[in-house]
Amino acid sequence: MGGKTISIAIIIAACTLIIILASAARQLPLPPGPPGCWLVGNMPKSYVPFQFVRWTEQYGPVFSLKQGPRIFVIIGCHQAAVDIMEKEGVNVANHPCSVAVHKTLSEGYRVILEGNTERWHWIHRVLHANLRPKAAETYEPMQTRYVKNVVPDILNDPKNHQGHNMRPGEYLVDVYPILQFILGYLSQLKAWNREEMVFYQEHLDEVQRQMHEGTARPSCARFMLENQKQYQIEDRELAFLAGVIFGAGTDATTSAMSIMMMAAATYPDAQAHVQKELDDVVEHMWHRLSLFFILPTFANHLRWRPVSFGGFLYHTSKDIIWKNYLIPAGATVIGNHCSIDDTGHVCNDLQFFTFGFGCW
Repeated sequence: MGGKTISIAIIIAACTLIIILASAARQLPLPPGPPGCWLVGNMPKSYVPFQFVRWTEQYGPVFSLKQGPRIFVIIGCHQAAVDIMEKEGVNVANHPCSVAVHKTLSEGYRVILEGNTERWHWIHRVLHANLRPKAAETYEPMQTRYVKNVVPDILNDPKNHQGHNMRPGEYLVDVYPILQFILGYLSQLKAWNREEMVFYQEHLDEVQRQMHEGTARPSCARFMLENQKQYQIEDRELAFLAGVIFGAGTDATTSAMSIMMMAAATYPDAQAHVQKELDDVVEHMWHRLSLFFILPTFANHLRWRPVSFGGFLYHTSKDIIWKNYLIPAGATVIGNHCSIDDTGHVCNDLQFFTFGFGCW
């Protein structure tokens, strides 16, 4: 009986300690941040990543903002990103609820806004099967044909280079979700959703037609159609998923190519070095791994101007304590690439930091 009493006492003491520690954590302050109006907060309206850089210099590597009832925590340096987004990765794996883009515009199908759910895991398996290095090699012939068309287009019309390359904003309803119940408030987003779905379905129908004719080339859409029953994907979701992959790829590629052109125009000496190495490799038919200057240049330009310049939004599932500051459960956390990648501390691990904190 005495042993049982001792066990109960230990459990009560442990629970009490947990409550005390949780209460103490809640008494810790938020990371510092700029002043702002209690109703609309202090989120910048334009050039957001650059403003985050300035506030990182002013308030420190981690600072907080408010937008209505929402709390944002911005991470602006390498070590803080490791401490919070890597070491606490399990607790920062979800994304904040987006009534506008995810629920309304995307019908809940937008992959990058999906939380840490079972659905996300099977989508990840589908994407991995299509985008792993071995699978990506099957797309090279199609990419080569595309390059042979786009390069002359850029040379003939350089001012429209973004258009040749191209083959979520912030909504008040995400701050105050009750607005979604106002009649007509989401009408524009719903119209865009219908337009987007028509676009995706037309492209998927074209792939199906090519499959029936035996002319379909390797693609994500073809793979998903061939394995639709295995992954149990509904028709509408399949069309959206295929379309989203297409959109994400074209958007990222367009941005990366445009940034590379900007870098070449900004630093003509480096551009001349790149051109010389490229000419040498083409002249002697060397392997692309012989591009000792070009490949690091491409990696560095992604650090200099990341495609996901301001990072992406994550959602904390529990309280996180960082250097005597509280990042509360339910806060939105952003790893600002614009400052993280430009601190000079991460140049030896470019791929990890360019794509680790804020895309997926």
